Amino acid sequence: MSLYSETPSAALLPSGFADLLPGEAEAEARGIASVMEAFSRHGYQRVRPPLLEFESSLLGGSGESLAPQTFRLMDPNSHRMMALRPDMTTQIARIASIRLQDAPRPLRLSYSGSCIVVGTPGREADRQVSQAGIELIGPDSAQADAEVIALGAKALAELGIEGVSFDLSMPALALGLIEGVIPEADREPLLHALDRKDASAVAELGGPIAGMLAVMLRAAGPADRALDLLAELDYPKEIVGHFERLAASVAAIRERSPDLRLTIDPVDFRGWRYHTGLCVTVFSTGSREELGRGGRYLAGQEPACGLTLRPQALLRAAPVSASRPRCYVPVDFDAPGLSALHKAGYATVSALSHDEDAVAQAQHLRCSHVWKDGAAQPL
Repeated sequence: MSLYSETPSAALLPSGFADLLPGEAEAEARGIASVMEAFSRHGYQRVRPPLLEFESSLLGGSGESLAPQTFRLMDPNSHRMMALRPDMTTQIARIASIRLQDAPRPLRLSYSGSCIVVGTPGREADRQVSQAGIELIGPDSAQADAEVIALGAKALAELGIEGVSFDLSMPALALGLIEGVIPEADREPLLHALDRKDASAVAELGGPIAGMLAVMLRAAGPADRALDLLAELDYPKEIVGHFERLAASVAAIRERSPDLRLTIDPVDFRGWRYHTGLCVTVFSTGSREELGRGGRYLAGQEPACGLTLRPQALLRAAPVSASRPRCYVPVDFDAPGLSALHKAGYATVSALSHDEDAVAQAQHLRCSHVWKDGAAQPL
């Protein structure tokens, strides 16, 4: 009896979940391994938080903003509510502030794994998402921001992704300006207008800061031009530091990665749930989807800066890598021969009996080579 019935419903998966088949799964694993190796070479030590935590732990503090995206279930043992992580950053913050509180700072951590998000109606294409990222915990400086972004750029370069762009924002700049002038009851329409880049609505709703917000709208684009426009504004003393930090971070990134494409969007504050300073979104000219995002936040009570890449999106943007050649070998093939083929980059597929037609079996199993006359012969 088959483990699964052969009815059409047996192949049906919940919306937002998908199987990765041979080739796809291997490509994802190799891509994640490449990214994680780049992080490791620069001193970022890998940690692995659990997929599931108690709701009170995962969604406490800054994690509260993740609650609408989170699947929940009851622990049958403790009868306490548990939650599947929709994001790994808050887990890294917990590890740093509790498990690694005595580790020397700056603390450099890396991670990879799957997350599960609820999604919204009509936007459930990816509810199981892979993440691979880094967190630099301890320092609050432009140089720390630059290290995280420069390392992210190196990891993408190793995957062969071209036309990478890092889009910077400082949500506290526009939000601080609005909160200082616009009554709370009138903010939502203005924020919506800024989100839609609706200059006429911003002019109508912006009151005494409409002119400054209009400049911020026009400033969106290449980083140097954006900073020139933003530098002309007369900021209140309580938010001028945000502009100065944005400019300092751009300068530090330029020093580390002078050829990196940087843009700035001063009125981008969508989705920055727990971030407290500089934020970044990663794009590529070869893809319509964002490849990653990150920024500055608090890990417990410590300043931190991180970047989370999306391996599934990275692989859709990266050049298609050649699959590993498969060589069909005899059942009694010796260990040194196997080792030599593996070192040469082959995957070996072994016969299961002596009386097989090697060439026919190799073709049947979609091998690219067969061991014949003392060598791997192409089919």
